Amino acid sequence: MKTIKGLILGSTAALLAVGGAQAADLPVKAKAVEYVKICSLYGAGFYYIPGTDTCIKIGGAIRIDTSFNANAYDTPFYQGGAGGNNLWTKDYFITRERINLTTDTRTATEYGVVRTYANMQFDFSQNRESIAGGFTEVDYAFIQFAGFTFGKAVSQFDPQWALSKPYISSGFLNGSNNSTGIPQLAYTASFGNGVSGTISIENASPYRNAGLWNTNTFIVGPGAGSFTGTFYGTNSNTFLGNAIGGNHIPDVVGNIRLDQAWGTLHFGAAMHAATPGLYSGSNETLGHADDKYGFAVNGAVEFKNLPTGAGDSLKLEATYAKGAAKYVFGGTNDSAGGGRYAKVDGNTIGFGYVLDGVYATNGQITQSEAWSVVGFYEHYWNPAWRTSLFGSYSSISYGDGNAQMLAAFQGLSAGGPGFSSSSAAAARAGTFAGTGNFDFAIAQIGTRTAWTPVKNLTLSAEFTYSRLEQNLNGTYTTIGSGMSGKPAGTVLNTSNQNLYNGSVQILRSF
Repeated sequence: MKTIKGLILGSTAALLAVGGAQAADLPVKAKAVEYVKICSLYGAGFYYIPGTDTCIKIGGAIRIDTSFNANAYDTPFYQGGAGGNNLWTKDYFITRERINLTTDTRTATEYGVVRTYANMQFDFSQNRESIAGGFTEVDYAFIQFAGFTFGKAVSQFDPQWALSKPYISSGFLNGSNNSTGIPQLAYTASFGNGVSGTISIENASPYRNAGLWNTNTFIVGPGAGSFTGTFYGTNSNTFLGNAIGGNHIPDVVGNIRLDQAWGTLHFGAAMHAATPGLYSGSNETLGHADDKYGFAVNGAVEFKNLPTGAGDSLKLEATYAKGAAKYVFGGTNDSAGGGRYAKVDGNTIGFGYVLDGVYATNGQITQSEAWSVVGFYEHYWNPAWRTSLFGSYSSISYGDGNAQMLAAFQGLSAGGPGFSSSSAAAARAGTFAGTGNFDFAIAQIGTRTAWTPVKNLTLSAEFTYSRLEQNLNGTYTTIGSGMSGKPAGTVLNTSNQNLYNGSVQILRSF
């Protein structure tokens, strides 16, 4: 009996041992690997880069535009060419597609958050370009660390709501605000209660360099496009347009800001250096004028959630500049003549220039004075529909420099509003006879209505009216096609000009 009992107990123990061994050999269900981990530290859309403590957000947009009576950026036709000359060959509409990609990374450190941001765009315009032609640009690319900003970012002169203004057009004048960032080295300090201040050095080229009018030097060339010949003083032949020198020092910019739940308050200031080109235009024989320093100041305010409705906002900005015209008129420099604005309508013509100033043989630069006021109001009819109304008035005057400008202008045997550094191009322009001055202004008013049927999909339509006000009183007689596009010998009367343009857009962001 004991033998049988022992066998049973032994067999049971053996079975338990074998069973335990087999159980130990069974596969254990592994914990799922979290390849993408949400990062909630910096808002929606951020994820941890696998294997790091850096969070990244990838976004972008696809934007489809059609502009009417304007160029691809819905800019009014006041820059010459077929559109500005109102020729039969102008495009009545133009289409453009934009692909936008953004990356935003954040890493928490003992010095605060280290941030990198980049915005890359791929633009494709039709009509004058090939069906597949286009270009690539990097509008923003910066690193932020311990209060510093390094790289291409919104200018510290501009209010930081510069990128959220409620319109489509790149041709609406709204102070110094530019369509892309400006290279800079900036430091921002926070003082508490929403108050902060920033000091920055920014690369003035190309956005801030408006150029100068060299009334001293004109040249007579024996052949088309020639720069050889005899140098003369005022009242000779071809105007050397946009006579600007090298980019010698950066602009110094600062601001003070207040950010609150009701909105923001912003004050900015900038110092800008105007560097003239050579008197002779082509060599250092006759020297150059000295650099001259200008400045610009602005004030801006934004009111949020107005009594007119949830989400409504009102933005106002005023800017004044002396010897720093692009802080008022914004945008890139027009290489054909220092921010040229020109428009032909029937037998009339109006034109003006955005320049930092005028200089002559006395080595002195007479600085321009410019100012602008801008306003934006946006109303939400409901969460899906909203309408904005915007307007601006931008003005520039040349003071004592007007006498030099007008004398040089009247003395041209070839030249005129199609100013170019090429004698051949100038000879195809025309001559002016009359009085007045080169002070001018542009007034604009526009409206946009946008519909967002689903999140991150917006369809909008915009209309803008612009008026170019100029102060030249006389006639402009064409020598060749030149800037006016009219047959040689056509007489145009100088007068103010009205412009109308519009755009429709569909934008899908992600």
